[in-house]
Order: sequence, then structure tokens, then C-alpha cells
Amino acid sequence: MKRKLIAAVGVAGMLMSVAACGGDDGDSGKETGADGFKGETLTVWAMDGSTPPGWTKDLTAAFEKKTGAELKFETQQWNNIQQKITTALSEENPPDVIEVGNTQTPAYAATGGLADLTDLKAEIGADWTEALNESSVFDGKQYAAPWYFANRVVLYNKKVWADAGLKGTPKTRDEFYDALETIEKKTDAEPIYLPGQNWYFFDGLTIGQGADLVKKEGDKYVSNLADPKVAEAMEIYKKYQSYSKAPKDKDEATPQQAEVFAKGNVGAFIGMGWEAGTAIAANKKIEKDIGYFTIPGETADKPEGVFLGGSNFAVAAGSKKQELAQEFLKMALSDKFEGALAKENGVIPNKESLQSNLTGNAAAQAAAPAAAGGGTTPLIPEWAAVENDPNPIKTFMTAVLKGKSPADAAKQVEAEINKRLAQSS
Repeated sequence: MKRKLIAAVGVAGMLMSVAACGGDDGDSGKETGADGFKGETLTVWAMDGSTPPGWTKDLTAAFEKKTGAELKFETQQWNNIQQKITTALSEENPPDVIEVGNTQTPAYAATGGLADLTDLKAEIGADWTEALNESSVFDGKQYAAPWYFANRVVLYNKKVWADAGLKGTPKTRDEFYDALETIEKKTDAEPIYLPGQNWYFFDGLTIGQGADLVKKEGDKYVSNLADPKVAEAMEIYKKYQSYSKAPKDKDEATPQQAEVFAKGNVGAFIGMGWEAGTAIAANKKIEKDIGYFTIPGETADKPEGVFLGGSNFAVAAGSKKQELAQEFLKMALSDKFEGALAKENGVIPNKESLQSNLTGNAAAQAAAPAAAGGGTTPLIPEWAAVENDPNPIKTFMTAVLKGKSPADAAKQVEAEINKRLAQSS
């Protein structure tokens, strides 16, 4: 996930927050006693926007009461964070616990900089949602723990839909197509704003089709864009894009799709829930008309595949406070504090049983049903270079939308993708 996007999820979650609450007391794991770690300080690097004030205050108090140690959060910025973390993990005294982007986790694990948390997973992670935990696993071992997540939903204009005579929201992909067709025929609005290079929505479609963007050939990874399943995902994207006037060679940030939606003449767009705040900032009057629904899949019982962006907690292998760090993780990831974070920041928690904490947050409630069937970009260290600008996946998408077959468009970019996959991580 793009790092700026994660940060925005956290910030917007706070804007949409309600007071935190929880269930159990969070004291899982062994009892260390109030003086068990007295005089020690545990340093946690957390990203800007990830640690809302209520959650942070309550967790700090509970942690210090239980362990006798001081808990020190140090806020980090997403800009250049990969290099900063990589450097920190190689130093003699790294931060003890680090928030890491989920798609970046394999790269840190591959360097040997993260502690093995396999035993912790066995102790507290039996019911972590599998799709959310996948990014924490590398070479069969648990090198992080899933913390919080977010994914795309459909944001729609209730007035435009009412003007078209639409009632309710679609539960299947075909129903969504029919709704867009109705808006096109019965109103002057653009049915959906979907630029040609909304890459993370496309990635979600590939996940929904069971497709992989890379494949292993010998001891290296190569492009898998020529897979017919990828082609099918692109055809679905093309169908949606046919209802849009958005440029085929731009992404959702050029211009900001929420600002286009804010003008009031667009039926829907596919984005993060926090983008509603961007639309409202551009046009306060649009606020009352914004609704949300889960991106529908082929059948009503299974939402569309989505890209899961989010963050994991990892322990630095070089930390001299391994036991204390695990005490922190047991508490921070307990039902009480994981649930409180979901409620206060409007993010998807690491287990489905805690999604009840999202009640009242319409955007988060729309996102949650798709989480179990979601996924990420390829969880290999080599993948990071593929998304660098100019992103060849975006080039592929535009080529298809402008008339090339998916197979021919794949041939156009696969050499570049393979070159990037061959770069050292």
C-alpha cells in the first residue's frame, strides 16, 4: 500500500471517530507483576495517525501498571520511512517495537532485522483473520503481527441515485452494472468516476479472480500478467470504466477523485472511506448525500476482492527487550485494545469477531465484509521496485482501455516488470 494512504487512513479515522471502549482487560500472557520490568523503557515506533489519543493513553497506563516499565511512543512520518527503518534495524540499539506497512514486512524480514514471533502467534493469534495475517509471514515463519487494516469501498451520491430511481444498493457485480446503466440513461450525471489507472482497485479485482501478478520460474519471480485470470480482472475493470468519462491514462489522484465527486454530478467512485472527508472539504453541501457500500462481487454472498492496506507490529531482532516487547504486543493486540483502536480510528481489526466495534462508522462497516477475502500485492521483497513510477501495471491498464488485448498489453510491459523483479531488494 502507498505509504501516504496508510497515514491518511489513520488521520481520517480519528476525524470519524467515536469514543473508545472495550471488552476484556487486555492482560493476556504471563503475569509479570508491577515490578517485573521496573526501570526499563520500551520504545515503540508508530506512524503519524496510527495511535489515537484515547487508545494511546489507556494502553500506556495499562502497560505501565502491569509491567512496571515505561512505554514510549515515538511518532514517525511515512516519507522515507523504509530507509529509516532499515537503518534502525541494523543498529546496535534499535527501537524495540516498530509499526511496519504490511506489504513492506517481507522486505524487512528478509534482511534478518525482525524477531521470530511464531510462538507469540501460537499463543494469541489463533483467530487472527488469515487474509490479514498473510503479510506477517515470511518463509513460513511469523515475523510480525497484524495490527490494523483498510480497504476500498464504493462511495456514492444518494441524490444522484434517487434521481435515477434507484432504491437500495447493489449486492452483485451485475446489479452494480445495472445501476450505473440506469444512472447513465435517466440522469445527466457521470455514473462512476473511474480513471484508467486506479491500480489498487485493479489489484483487488485480480485478487477476486484468484490471480497472481507474479510467478516463480526457477529461483526467480517473473511477470504473470499474461494469465487469463488477470485478463478477466482487467475486463471487469474495463466494463466499469466504460461508464466513466475519466481519463484512461491518469490515476485517482490526478485529479483527486474525491474532489471530482464533490461537484455533485458523479454517481459513485471507488476509494478509501477517508476520501469522503476530502470531498466534504471541497464542498460541504455534499456531506448529506454521501453513502457507502461494499464493492459487490459476482455473487451476493462474496464481496469483490480488495487490496488490504494496513500495518503490522514487529519486534526488532536487535532489541534487548524481547520479553517486554512481547508483553506489549499481547496487550496492544488483545481484544480490549484492538477493539478500542478499531472503534476510535475506524480501521478494520485483526479478527472478525472485533468488527462489532465499527458499528456507527458507515465507511468502515462497508469495508469490513470484504476483508476476509482480500489480499495484497505479491508478498516478496522484489515487488517494491515494480510499483515505482512509471508503474508498468498502470501502463498495462491504459493500453487495454485504449484497445489492446490484455495479452498484447501484457507483452508490452512484462520485460520491464521482469527487469524490476530481478533487482536486489
